[in-house]
Formats: sequence, structure tokens, C-alpha cells
Amino acid sequence: MHHSFIVKTSGWAQQMFLYFLVSGTHSLVTVHQPPVLTTALGHDVIMPCHLNLSQNEKMMTPPVLYWVYLTQDGTDNPRVWIPSEKYDGRVELLDNNPNTSSKSILLKNVQWADSGKYQCKVSVITEGDRFRRRGNDTLLMVYDTMILKLTGHNDSLLGCKVNVTRDPGFVLSIFHDGFKLQPVDTAPGDADAVLPYVTLSETISLRSKGQYECQLYLNEDLVTKSIFNYHTPVAADDADAQTNVSLTCPTTVSGVVVFPEPWPLYMALLLVPITILLGLTSALLMRMYRCRYR
Repeated sequence: MHHSFIVKTSGWAQQMFLYFLVSGTHSLVTVHQPPVLTTALGHDVIMPCHLNLSQNEKMMTPPVLYWVYLTQDGTDNPRVWIPSEKYDGRVELLDNNPNTSSKSILLKNVQWADSGKYQCKVSVITEGDRFRRRGNDTLLMVYDTMILKLTGHNDSLLGCKVNVTRDPGFVLSIFHDGFKLQPVDTAPGDADAVLPYVTLSETISLRSKGQYECQLYLNEDLVTKSIFNYHTPVAADDADAQTNVSLTCPTTVSGVVVFPEPWPLYMALLLVPITILLGLTSALLMRMYRCRYR
């Protein structure tokens, strides 16, 4: 009998636990944010935030949205939405319908000072309660344009550098035809304490022709990359035998394609007026010659 009572008590406890668990699930209201975002300096970035309500919840009024920038000391957190003076004119709400679940914002013209944590908060009034829910914060990190080129003092070396937000998770590496190269010189975090960023750099020896690729990673995620195609010396004649012929491919950085300068076109444009000037000069000289010997 005692054993039977324990079983029944245990069964009742499990039912009550499931009841409260299911009830809590029905009344669940959550705010979701991505943990980390990266963006290029000067670009715009979408900062996602989504409000999730269970089917049994009914909002009495549209939720009130807040976005704040979390300072390190936790005091005087400036409002991002509705924008405070610091963010005035730089923030837009992506969905102006207050009843939708999307509470994402667009932060324009991102600067180094924008690096840091952001929190999305929503005030909700339901039939039975009034409360505020917070997201788990989003860490925004910024990187500058990556530079990948031959070093000025020695064309046998290829250097890559980029400025990034101070974070140990950023790693810079150079690959040759898919294989990671051992750098001859590296700066894992050359930083000035006054500056809001650090400079990552690597330099490698050019071994052979092929594609060299500089990649910036944040932990396991590729952030941006730059490509450099290198050709071994071409012996056109004795004077050019030691000349390295290199070609920089279009470099994709955050969807923006940068092409190399069209120097042959510039030279052709310069030759056109020179050719015309020489022709006019020759015609003038011939006319003067004919007039003189008539």
C-alpha cells in the first residue's frame, strides 16, 4: 500500500510539473537577438530583433520597443531606438507596423565608436499581465578595408593588414592555393590604447605563382577576404628579366567589388591629345615651308 501511494504521489507530481510547464509555455513571451554581428566601417548594418508570443497570448496594445547601447559601467545607456541625440538620423525601424514580430533596426554609417553591445527590449501588455522582455544582447564588431599588396621595399613579400574592433576572436591568415602559409612577420594586435581599434597584419614570402588570399576570421566565421594573383618573373628581355608581373583580382569586401585601376586606358586617353597636337604642328610647319619657297 505504501508503495502504491508513493507511485500515485509521484504520478500526481509529474502531472502538476507538466501542467505548470505547459502553462508556462503557453504564456511564453521572448525576445531574440543574434549574439554577434560584424560590419565594415562606414557601412549600414541590420540589427535583428524578433518578438515571439505563444498562441494563447493576446496583446491588448501594440508592444513598445526600446533599443539601448550598453556601456561598460552599465550606467547612462544611450537610447538607440527611439534615437537619442547620439543616434539621431542614423537609425531606422525596418518594419513600421507596431503589431508585427519584427523589431529590427538599421544602423547607418557605422563608426568605430559604435562597437559594443546592444540590447532590444519590448514592453508588452496582455490580458492578464504587463511586463518587459529583454533580448540576450548583440555584440557589434567593426572592421576596416583590408589591404593586401606587395611590400614597398621588397617585391618578394606580400603583406596583409586590417583594422578591427578590439577582440581576441579576430584572426588574420594568408593562404596560397588553399593552403595556409607561415608568416615571416605578424602583428596579432598592434594597438594604441587611445584608438578604438587594433591593427592585425601578416607578411609572407611569395613562393610561386598562383592565388594568394588573405582572410579575416572571427572565431570560426569568415568575415572578409582579399585576393591577389601572382605570376612568376617573365623574361621578355634582359632589362625585364627580374620584373615581377602581378595581377590583383577584383576584391570583394562586404559585397562591394573593387577593380584595379585601368592604367592602359588612362595612357590611351593621354595619347589622343598629344597625337592631335603633333599633327597640327606638322601641318603648320609644312604650310610655313611652302609659303617661304614660293
